[in-house]
Amino acid sequence: MSEIVVHAAPEHADLIAAVADALQRAMAALGVADTAEVALVFGDDADLQRLNREFGDADAPTDVLAFPARTLPGCPETPHLGDIVISVPYAARSAQAAGQPLQSELELLAVHGLLHLLGHEDDTNAGAAAMRALEGRLGVRPGR
Repeated sequence: MSEIVVHAAPEHADLIAAVADALQRAMAALGVADTAEVALVFGDDADLQRLNREFGDADAPTDVLAFPARTLPGCPETPHLGDIVISVPYAARSAQAAGQPLQSELELLAVHGLLHLLGHEDDTNAGAAAMRALEGRLGVRPGR
């Protein structure tokens, strides 16, 4: 079974297991090796804004960022796929706007981040549509 390493504030403890389970199911369904690991970080809007400013393309908070692990030349492939960082307050606002439970939104964002770690893109309309369809097949995207 793949390893999910979670970093979250204690107040999110009730959500950790469900979101990690959703990631495990998605990794298994996608054929990700059992030796693979992912770091999942629950942060806040300030965390995501700082990361988005430093590593992304905007000085604004966002819901999820994915940071794929890099393989160094001459080194064997790492079982670490990368890091997924989610803003819980951003997710809570999105969940409320969509009429969905926070847990469902966090599961969607975690799997969305996983898909980015695996090389999927949503920068184009076709890429975004393909990711939404895959999220639906993986059971984390409700009919929105």
